[in-house]
Amino acid sequence: MPRTAAPRTVAFLATAALALTACGSGDPADAPAGAAGPKAARIPTTDVVSGIRKDPAAAGLLPADVRKRGTLSLAASVGTPPGSAYLADGRTLAGQDIDFADAVGRVLGIRIRREVASFEAILPALGSGKYDVGTGNFGVTDERRRTLDFVTYINDGQGFAARKDSPLKKVTSLTQLCGLTVATGAGTTFEATLEENAHLCKEAGKKPYDVKTYADQGPLWISLQQGRSDVVMSTVNGLRYAVKQQPGLRFLNEFKRLDVGFAFTKGTPLAPAFRAAVNRLKKNGSYDRILKKWGTGASAIKEARISPPEIR
Repeated sequence: MPRTAAPRTVAFLATAALALTACGSGDPADAPAGAAGPKAARIPTTDVVSGIRKDPAAAGLLPADVRKRGTLSLAASVGTPPGSAYLADGRTLAGQDIDFADAVGRVLGIRIRREVASFEAILPALGSGKYDVGTGNFGVTDERRRTLDFVTYINDGQGFAARKDSPLKKVTSLTQLCGLTVATGAGTTFEATLEENAHLCKEAGKKPYDVKTYADQGPLWISLQQGRSDVVMSTVNGLRYAVKQQPGLRFLNEFKRLDVGFAFTKGTPLAPAFRAAVNRLKKNGSYDRILKKWGTGASAIKEARISPPEIR
């Protein structure tokens, strides 16, 4: 594929990218009109949650006030499947993160009140008490553990994708990106990794890489297709899914693995209950059914943990 896509291809990609991603104010009615599109129909809709029953032992670990009110507020970052996305109606949310949160809610016998928020806004909002918990493929890092708690439920990580005409085959060192433009999500571990290692190009006597950050995934992928970016750095699962939906792209490789978890303010009393709920899902088979639905079996963890050290 040439560096600059033909107008017809670009128009298709804009529609497809919007179908793969969305970001709103929290009311499903505020979902972007472009969220419904031809690719949205490919998102699986098998029900793997409604049959899950409450586990009294796990529910008993919830703080008394939470058990009394029976609800928790959850901020969800809506991005690319398999994590989360809008279905073709532009209102209904679906994804691995959605299923896991709903499944945990059923195990704990509480209702999840979900509000859509931007990825970079969720973690600070947890600290302010605006939300009880957040989801958005939040990787567990030592930096984040200083101010937040996590309960892990999958293992994902960092990876790369490029156009099929790219000379890049596999990125084993960030110095391979020197002189290139890298597209990634704003406020993510990918952006942090690129910033922390920017010195490597200078030390190697090479031109620095240029990092372009995007709040939404749609413009990010279009920048790659149009040749304004050379490579995308994002989640392994998200990249694998996205390249299957868009022509002319290919997944390069995994770069680093990270545990992914529900995010909470530091010292939250909710963590033990969430850990018990995820582990209950492991025991009753619901955990594996969710991963099978989203094709992410390789992301399975042995057990949920509270704020484990960053995988190095």
